[in-house]
Amino acid sequence: MATSDENGAIQVAAGASREVRIRVPNVTERGGEEGDPNLTMEFEKLSGPKKFSFEELKIATAGGKILGKGGFGVVYEGHIGHACTHVAVKVLTSNSRQGIKEYESEVMTLSQLRHKNLVPLIGYCHEEDKFILVYKFMSKGSVEDHLFNGGTLLDWESRYKIAKGLALALYYLHEQCDQYVIHSDIKSGNVMLDENFNAKLGDFGLARLVDHARGPRTTELIGTLGYAAPEYYATGKASKETDVYSFGVVLLEIGSGRRVIDLERGPGLPQWLWMQYGPDKLAHAVDSRLGKDFDKKQAEALMMVGLWCAHPIATSRPLIEDAMDVLNLKAKREPRELPLKIPQSTHSIDRKVSPGCLGF
Repeated sequence: MATSDENGAIQVAAGASREVRIRVPNVTERGGEEGDPNLTMEFEKLSGPKKFSFEELKIATAGGKILGKGGFGVVYEGHIGHACTHVAVKVLTSNSRQGIKEYESEVMTLSQLRHKNLVPLIGYCHEEDKFILVYKFMSKGSVEDHLFNGGTLLDWESRYKIAKGLALALYYLHEQCDQYVIHSDIKSGNVMLDENFNAKLGDFGLARLVDHARGPRTTELIGTLGYAAPEYYATGKASKETDVYSFGVVLLEIGSGRRVIDLERGPGLPQWLWMQYGPDKLAHAVDSRLGKDFDKKQAEALMMVGLWCAHPIATSRPLIEDAMDVLNLKAKREPRELPLKIPQSTHSIDRKVSPGCLGF
């Protein structure tokens, strides 16, 4: 199914996302087993996702096109079962301990979650050195596809609906689960769209389940440049606040139609918008491709929430429910923390990790 080079590494398609993954190298070769008995025992306790065989998935994806490639592996379109259910089949790169950890995290996390704004996990497969995830097919691709990769231009109504749907997903993860979930990789490429342009947050390979009473712990540095909060680089601790920061960056991409990182522009998108427009003129930063075809009040709310959530100081960011109130135009708490000039983060950024593109 997967295309590999002579070293067994899955190839990256030309034109793939230019975002840089942040990851501490931690490579352990693995393979040659008849699956992992420990994983099998753990997954058999779960309700929801189904265990598929590799042969079933080969048949399901025969003739199916490749939907995407990247450092994670390859995603194929397919149809599975007697009902010919339309699916996306992600074949993960399996030559590292981190890749296997992400596979396990995705299955364990998504099997416990049910929400209309999350991509449903249908099933999984681990045989020998193959680690595969099967999702419900999202016919409209990702937000990134439409904003930056030549997809259909999203009108304002769709953009605002997507922003509110993503907020609902994050509220569910942070506030409505028995153990709250830190996603750790919220970005426009992980916000999928169904046939009605409803937002579905996907890719839970870096997610963590956290007890409400205990709070998050320090982890290895993993994420995507531009979307990760400044304190994350300094502490290695993913939290609700770091998720909110990433959410804010995605809102700013949705509203402005600009990538979070643009080497010609220089600073990261939140910093650039703050310097160019300030919190009081954000409606002028709306994607120029829309012309004047957008709701100014909604645009101001979306862009303001984006900057508020992407505030460089974690304690000045809102809770996700406060951000939702602003998006729903019924806020009790206004984002009054936003000064005209961009505040400075209290955390220094390691320039070896972030080569000047975050702007702090």
